[in-house]
Formats: sequence, structure tokens, C-alpha cells
Amino acid sequence: MTPNDDITYDLHLDRTLEAPRALVWEAWTDPAQLAGWWGPEQFTIPRCEADVRPGGQLRIDMQGPDGTVYPMNGTFAEVVEPERLVLLTAALDDDGAPMFEIRITVVFTADGGRTHLALDAVVLTQGPEAPQYLAGMEAGWSQSLDKLHRYLTGG
Repeated sequence: MTPNDDITYDLHLDRTLEAPRALVWEAWTDPAQLAGWWGPEQFTIPRCEADVRPGGQLRIDMQGPDGTVYPMNGTFAEVVEPERLVLLTAALDDDGAPMFEIRITVVFTADGGRTHLALDAVVLTQGPEAPQYLAGMEAGWSQSLDKLHRYLTGG
């Protein structure tokens, strides 16, 4: 894999969620809750493991509507409860090798009973097969955050 020096897929999203910061934090750090909203629309999460501590491991398998499973693993690089998470993640190919690596930084800011969430995703490395997946990163994260909002509000 090479550093991200060809095409930039880096992403910044801001959302205001109608839920207290403590609940939003739990939705990001409790594996059972994470599995309830992670991934694009129509995707499910048959496997979700999260050891939320610096150096702790993350493993999420997303299953598409056609049954294809897209495995991802990662590490929690930084955990500042309930303010900030930094994840180093990798989407894996059929042999378990990383196709691309992304640093995801999520900042949670309390605003009364609401939470402002800022998400930054920076592509660190990418292999030749990465562009077909990274082209959908913005839509995928937008849909995930929509699902998070519905998860938190019961909508």
C-alpha cells in the first residue's frame, strides 16, 4: 500500500444529534449499540467487537443487502471519555490484508440536551483496489450518521 498521495478521499462531517452527549458516547463505545447503527443503509453488522481503551481492538463486519460481508479491523488510538475518539481502521480484502487504512476522529460536544458530533476521516494508505470503496465513503458515513440519529431518537 502507498500513502494517500493520488486522490484525496478525506472527509469532514458535522451533525447535531438530539441526544445528550453521554448517550451518543455510549452508542459509539458499546458494541451492542454500535452494531445497531453502524454502516450504510440496508447494511447489517453480524460481528461487532470493541475494546474501547487506548490500544484496544475494534472488529466490525458489515453485511450488504446482497449478503457480501465487508470486514474491518482497527485500534482505538485515543479515548477521551466522553469527548473524543480516534480510531485507526482498515478495510480487509478476502485474504485479510488491508485494502486501505483510515484515521477516524470523532469529537462530541455537549449542547444542553443535544450533541454536536464532528467526524474526520483521513485516508492514510490505500492499495489499488481502494478507490472503488473509498468513492462511497462520504455517502456511507452520511448514511451511518443518519442511522445513528434514528437509533438515538427511536425514529
